[in-house]
Amino acid sequence: MIQELKIKNVLSFKNEVTFSFLASNDKFAEDSQVVKISENARLLRFGVLYGYNASGKSNLLYAFDFLPRFWSYKPEGMDEPTGVIPFKLDASTPSEPSCFELVFFVGNVKYWYQLELDRNQVYLEKLSYYKSVQPTMLFERKLVDGQSVVEINPKGDKISASAKELINGYCLKNLSFFVARNQVNASLPLIDAAKNWMKEQTMPAVFPTTYLTDYAQRKTAENNDLTRYLVSFLHEADFNITNISSDIVYRPISDEEVKFRTSDESIPKDERERIKKEKTIPLLHTSFEHTVENENGQEAYQMSRGDESTGTLRTFGIETILYEALVNNAFLPIDEIETSQHPKLLEKMLYEYLKTHSRSQLLVTTHNDGLLDLVDDLIRKDSVWFTEKDKAGVTDLYKLSDFRGVNRLSSIREAYRNKRFGATMK
Repeated sequence: MIQELKIKNVLSFKNEVTFSFLASNDKFAEDSQVVKISENARLLRFGVLYGYNASGKSNLLYAFDFLPRFWSYKPEGMDEPTGVIPFKLDASTPSEPSCFELVFFVGNVKYWYQLELDRNQVYLEKLSYYKSVQPTMLFERKLVDGQSVVEINPKGDKISASAKELINGYCLKNLSFFVARNQVNASLPLIDAAKNWMKEQTMPAVFPTTYLTDYAQRKTAENNDLTRYLVSFLHEADFNITNISSDIVYRPISDEEVKFRTSDESIPKDERERIKKEKTIPLLHTSFEHTVENENGQEAYQMSRGDESTGTLRTFGIETILYEALVNNAFLPIDEIETSQHPKLLEKMLYEYLKTHSRSQLLVTTHNDGLLDLVDDLIRKDSVWFTEKDKAGVTDLYKLSDFRGVNRLSSIREAYRNKRFGATMK
C-alpha cells in the first residue's frame, strides 16, 4: 500500500508537494476504508481529487504512473530520454532534476524510494526499508563522472562482487536500477519484494480516452467469478443485462498478414506455427444477454459489444479494473472517473468498492462535485484533495481536512462552489 508520494519539478508541480494516504483521527468508515498497518500507519483506501480544468489533477496521476513505467523502461541506447517531464514554464526548471519520493508498504514492511532525474540521466536512485525507526539503505546509485555507480548494502541483501559488477555494468545512466537488476541472476529478496510489488500491485493509470473493453473481455474470458460480479452489478444498476459471455473466435487472415505475424518473435513459437498452418488469428467475441419484459412475458436477446452504448462499455471496463484492483490489493488511478457515467451510477461504483474489505487503493479525479454531498456519508473528509494553479502556471495540492471549520459547514458542496476551498473557476 502507498503511504505518500512527494514530487518536485514534475509537469505543473514546480514546487514540492505531497499526496498522502495517511488517515486522520476521524473514525468514519474506519473498518472498511482504513487499513491499520501499525500504530503510526493507518492508510486510506480512497482519494478523490478536485480542481478546475488544467489545474494539474491529471498531472498528479501521471506522477504516480511514471514510477512503475520507469522501473521497467528499457531504452534502446544511452541517448534515449528517461521519459520524465519537468516544469516548463520557467527558465531554469527544464534543466533541473525532477524529484520523486514514494513511501509504501509491501505487506507490513515499509519502504522508501527516492529518485532524481532529468530527461537524459538519473542523478540519484535509492531504496531503503525500515526494520526499526530509522531507514536502512538497500541500494543507492549515483551519477559519478557521467557514469552510474551502484552500491548495495550487505546489511540488507547480500550479493557477490561479480553480480554487483554486472549490475553496475548494465545500469545505464538513463534507466532504473531495477532494469539492470533484472538482467542479473542474483538473490535480492528485500529489493525484489519492492520490485514485485510495483509490478504486480500498481495498475496503469486510466484516462478518459483509455479503451478498456478489450481488457474487460480478456478478463471475463479468464475469470467466471469476475463475470458473475459484473452481471450482478449491471443488473442491480438497471442495465437489464442478465449474462455476459466472452468466447474466442478465429478470423481468417491474408497471406501477407500471416507472413508478418509469423516473423514476430514476440508471439510464442507454437502460436506462430498455428497461424502459419491455419491462417487465422484468435479474437475475443463478447455478447451481452438482455432480458426484457413485454407482452410475451420475459424474453432474452443476445447483443454484441458493437450494439452496446458507450456508457455500458465504459461501465463494463471500469468495473472490471475495480474488481481486479480489489482482488489483487492493487493501487489504481483513474482520471475523470465520471466519464460516460450517470452520477448515481458513479455513486454505486464507489459504494461497492469502498464497502469491500481490501488493501487496494483507488485515486480518482473528478468534476462531479455531487460526491462532496457524500462526505461523512460515503466519503471521508481526509480522502478529498484539491489542485489549484497560480498565475505562474504552478500547481498547488492540498486536502479538505486541512481547512478549519469544515465540520460546521452545512454543505461542503456549496462551500466548494462558493470558492471556500479554491480549486474552482475564478
